[in-house]
Amino acid sequence: MEDKINTYLKNCNKIVSEATKNPVLFEASYRNLLKNYTIKGKAFRIYYDSELVMKTIHPALAHLSIETVASTQVTFDVYIKDEKLHLFENERLTKCVPQRDYHLIQGKFIMNLLCTIHEKQEDDWIGTFHGSTVTDGTSSLLFIGDSGKGKSTLCALLTANDFSLLADDVSPMLSGTRAIYFNPSAISIKEGAFALLDPIIENFTDLPTINFNPSKGSIKYIPCQPPKKGSYPCDAIILTNYKEKSETLLEEVAIKTILETLIPESWLSPNPEHAKEFLDWLETVNLYQLTYSDTKSVTHEVSQLFIKLKRN
Repeated sequence: MEDKINTYLKNCNKIVSEATKNPVLFEASYRNLLKNYTIKGKAFRIYYDSELVMKTIHPALAHLSIETVASTQVTFDVYIKDEKLHLFENERLTKCVPQRDYHLIQGKFIMNLLCTIHEKQEDDWIGTFHGSTVTDGTSSLLFIGDSGKGKSTLCALLTANDFSLLADDVSPMLSGTRAIYFNPSAISIKEGAFALLDPIIENFTDLPTINFNPSKGSIKYIPCQPPKKGSYPCDAIILTNYKEKSETLLEEVAIKTILETLIPESWLSPNPEHAKEFLDWLETVNLYQLTYSDTKSVTHEVSQLFIKLKRN
């Protein structure tokens, strides 16, 4: 398995300097809209060239926005030029993609932001997993699943029941600690879950509805209070599947099933030492599959799992 994952990492995660590949000079003339943000005592600002481009990043961070800041740790610029979406950090190009591939800019921005918040470098991370993570204040659980399978919805339910959101959609793991670190993005909720969460999440109806990508439909972002600590060990990966009118079922699952979902949508470091850390972690972490529809029973099931894992 180690050889296969190493080959995957080498083929899919080659680091290419955008500036070296295609030098692009920063242009301040695209600074049409400014938003200031603060998190964990660190301030940063983002300039956008349009309302449309602002929708790629700002809605998930709107709860962090403030009117003014005296000074900032970092300044980002996001703008479209020649039908390409550009991301600059402190006026240095870090990513340039066709505008239809805006999700790649979102991913790169989150990585840059995580490095700023946690004072790390990109090569300090084992990877960023496509999944959402919650903590009980001692350890954490990573929920994975294809888009629309209910992982973010489940995390929203859990935050309404005394658990804390550690990361939504992008869960970063640091080398050395093998812990999941805090991602400040709000929980993104698709329109199909609005009716389920409306009676559970306070002021859910009042949250702005974002319409950006017609194929994804309407989205609301639920802001959450940061966890008490910036990182927690992850004791389990849970493949999540919301299925209407199903009973809540949590069962152990094979690692092959987990990897088929986890790897294709995640970024994993191409560093061989990080690959070994990832594999070592997989040997210790518990693996489950969760099917649910009832909000009360699934919350109880997750609560019991946290207790069970503490005993083991």
